[in-house]
Amino acid sequence: MISAKGTRRAAGPLFVAPFLVLFLLLFLAPLGYAAYLSLFQQRLIGGTVFVGLDNYVKALKDPLLLHGLGRVALFFVIQVPVMLLLALLFALALDSGLLRLARVIRLGIFVPYAVPSVVAALMWGYLYGPDFGPFAQLSRKLDLPAPHFLSEGWMLGSLANIVTWEFVGYNMIILYAALRTIPQELYEAAAVDGAGAWRIAWSIKLPALKPALLLTLLFSVIGSFQLFNEPNLLMKIAPDVISSSYTANLYAYSLAFTGQQLNYAATVSFLLGLVIVIASYGVLLTANRRRTP
Repeated sequence: MISAKGTRRAAGPLFVAPFLVLFLLLFLAPLGYAAYLSLFQQRLIGGTVFVGLDNYVKALKDPLLLHGLGRVALFFVIQVPVMLLLALLFALALDSGLLRLARVIRLGIFVPYAVPSVVAALMWGYLYGPDFGPFAQLSRKLDLPAPHFLSEGWMLGSLANIVTWEFVGYNMIILYAALRTIPQELYEAAAVDGAGAWRIAWSIKLPALKPALLLTLLFSVIGSFQLFNEPNLLMKIAPDVISSSYTANLYAYSLAFTGQQLNYAATVSFLLGLVIVIASYGVLLTANRRRTP
């Protein structure tokens, strides 16, 4: 007869088993297969041959990949601070309790995140249109030059605007949820000491938000370096500005599904994943050093 203690011991692995199976099949197995592909090369003479790390050496010298990585790094520097600052301001405003129709405002800020990125890119592509977009039409009516949102100088900012519009609400919800966990007693004690709303926000709310801000920053690192949908769709509207190597993720996709270079595409994807890991670790290391006295 199985004891109750033995049943409890067996219950844990049984509950975890579905996740482990899916994690193995949907993550580790494809990752291992991609690693295997990256060690080979398809040649006209000789077929598929083992080349070891030659693909990685080639990728590290590939100007298209390096320019794509530099572009998304610049995108991260420009877009993420603006997005997180807006999310923080909205979260603090909602938590203050001073806004009327706070639930409606919160839903309105969050709704863009519920819009699929493909739809968002198509919508903003229409708004950016130099011939048919509303901004261009309004400029012509006012006898002003139409804004070139899809030009080379504006494109990165236009992409940053789309991503910011999409993800401000998502990050706001994370920060707002963190604010709701702060004990009410801290606010009451601060009010007794004569602290105003700004002092409470600076001395209580912002320090309590540091873990949530770090989480949103990590998500933003991963999302920025994986930028794909927005440039992929705007490439149809501005093919002279956005090339197939505009971002590293778009480059890997183009290599695999347009150039049929599956082995090299796997290599580029692995290097992109390594860059994301290094950048994320750098963010965590910097945050931990600031916490250490």
